[in-house]
Amino acid sequence: MTEDLPGAGELVLLAGLGNPGPQYAGNRHNVGFMVLDELAARVGGKFKAHKTGGEVLEGRLAGRRVVLVKPRSYMNLSGGPVVGAARFYKVEPSGIVVVHDELDVDFGALKLKLGGGDNGHNGLRSITKSLGTRDYYRVRFGIGRPPGRQDPADFVLKDFSTVERKELPLEVDRCADATEALISTGLAAAQNTFHAG
Repeated sequence: MTEDLPGAGELVLLAGLGNPGPQYAGNRHNVGFMVLDELAARVGGKFKAHKTGGEVLEGRLAGRRVVLVKPRSYMNLSGGPVVGAARFYKVEPSGIVVVHDELDVDFGALKLKLGGGDNGHNGLRSITKSLGTRDYYRVRFGIGRPPGRQDPADFVLKDFSTVERKELPLEVDRCADATEALISTGLAAAQNTFHAG
């Protein structure tokens, strides 16, 4: 078993970040939810409301036992539902993978990492605070920087551009592939495969 494998052979918790409600569904900030929906299709099941404040789906993915979690709270309160689910399913921080939007990565690019700062991302900040550690895995879906002087806080709450929307299904699929690679082959191998493009 490789050392940089989330969950060390046990259950892995995959959390996707976003805001609940149809008005946010197409926002850049909700790409974590989009990727989790793709992973749910691969697992083969439907999300169900859970007492920890999120929607969950248990199953198998890439030969691993997984629980998928979409918080039903707003982004800046993501920590409660994610950490609540981790405690409920007895998953250590090293078994948590968070899929989220990343301003400092270009659209169409992915970055995977373990630990690090929140880079101004309120969902990550909330999870780190609730968890008491930064040492969990992240799958960072590039959304790029806002054009001109547009406020990043405003930019993330806008839908993807027309051009981006054409590429979005492919990029969501690729992000789901990267998440599967992370939990099956480990961080270094997944980085080698997915950081190039």
